[in-house]
Amino acid sequence: MPLPETIPVRYTDEEAGYVTVRPVVRQTFRLRELLDMILSVAGKDVGRVRQLLHSGTIVYHFFRYSWTGFDADEAELATALSQFPDADPGRPFAPDQCALAIFESGGVNPHNLLELDRVAASKRRMFRDQSFWQSLLKIAGGEKIRYHSYSYERKADIYRLNLEPAITSKIAETLKKQAPRELRTVAGALPSAACILFVCPRISNSGPTARS
Repeated sequence: MPLPETIPVRYTDEEAGYVTVRPVVRQTFRLRELLDMILSVAGKDVGRVRQLLHSGTIVYHFFRYSWTGFDADEAELATALSQFPDADPGRPFAPDQCALAIFESGGVNPHNLLELDRVAASKRRMFRDQSFWQSLLKIAGGEKIRYHSYSYERKADIYRLNLEPAITSKIAETLKKQAPRELRTVAGALPSAACILFVCPRISNSGPTARS
């Protein structure tokens, strides 16, 4: 049986730990749109994606999406997924394409401490010829920044900079000298951060219509 071109989908709010009655919204997804959403949750794993299509349910951005589950032919599904980007470890870090810096904690279950976007971090302190964002990217480019992964949710390549004490001190000093007052929240996240993930969106002609 060929993969369906469109899939009727129902979705409603997902609130863990509560039993609530929420209105159910119905929407018809194209196959590519549904796969795009599933990839954001499961990554590009044919077996996992096939399992989710069969189960007919997924939680995405606090909404539960449901559809009539179906069995996808593995070869056809692999062909459909080949239209989506792959991770590219050979892709060099391009500072001018970076849109977001995520300060992440360490440990077994790391979590985001702070998301710093380019627009906010590009504001210059009075009498400074460079913004904190420019200096942060310059520091990253001069250190051991490495390709980390491709994020289907963000549609971006992710680069990782591990924060050794010397790098952290350099960023803290730059922050003190160049960041305007509204960026001082970075100072609170920096001591607990184990790394910075730099998010570089990759140009794409498609995107999910799922709610977020």
